[in-house]
Amino acid sequence: MQRFSHASSTRRTPFFAASAALFAALRFSTVALQASPASNADALLAKMTLDEKIGQMVQVDMAALKDHADVQKYFLGSVLSGGGSDPADNLPATWLQAVTEFRAQALQTRLKIPLLYGIDAVHGHNNILGATIFPHHVGLGATHNPKLVEQAERITAEEISGTGIQWAFAPCIAVSRDIRWGRSYESFGASPDLVSELGAAAIRGFQGSSLNKKSVLACAKHFAGDGGTENGKDQGNVVCDETTFRKIYLPPYTAAIKAGAESIMVSYSSWNGQKMHGNKHLLTDVLKMKWASRVPRF
Repeated sequence: MQRFSHASSTRRTPFFAASAALFAALRFSTVALQASPASNADALLAKMTLDEKIGQMVQVDMAALKDHADVQKYFLGSVLSGGGSDPADNLPATWLQAVTEFRAQALQTRLKIPLLYGIDAVHGHNNILGATIFPHHVGLGATHNPKLVEQAERITAEEISGTGIQWAFAPCIAVSRDIRWGRSYESFGASPDLVSELGAAAIRGFQGSSLNKKSVLACAKHFAGDGGTENGKDQGNVVCDETTFRKIYLPPYTAAIKAGAESIMVSYSSWNGQKMHGNKHLLTDVLKMKWASRVPRF
């Protein structure tokens, strides 16, 4: 998560990654906090073992957890449901029961850190039987209507909350520059201005005016450039200079941060041959250090 991951070196990354996960989890805590979530995160970090810090940074798919007690055993900070990771009958009540059981396991750990549960709700709470299905981003982008996008994500957030889940891996704010890209339907469009405007509206829809117990944590993705790969190849390579990269692919992320986005997912693509997950300049120097204050500086 971008806001509190101030990692200045590889050696320090686990500490700050754990801090970011803790901060988000504490924002959703059902326990009344005497101090701010950030202060509580710092206090908990001072007490944590290395195993507990590692556990907080791990996110495990529901389908891989054969025993719910593994959440407690391994101090897991997050569980997710990817595509096809559903309870057998896929009913909302069964989802709520399953997620509640996972969250209860987290509260059995020594430090009782709340669990974050995430899901790909990219056009409505679309994994769930009976949920409202909205158009993909490309369809919403065609409306050029930020109020409509915000309303759609507010409805999605309400349905996500109804199943006990607190984190949506949306919106996708890729700027799609080649229709051959197989995931171009996940983008609001080819214009950085349009994607910025609608992406910010989506984040407001998920999180509301501020992140609280009724909110769903938004996740702007995928940082950055996934819509501009050569020949539209998925997980491919974006080839351009930094000026062009900043002009086309980064504006939606500055807009997302200004809108209050509390988490950002890193892209699986590359820029000029370097995998984004290994790009210290963009991830640490730009995203974490320069933008952490929510006042983007280029």
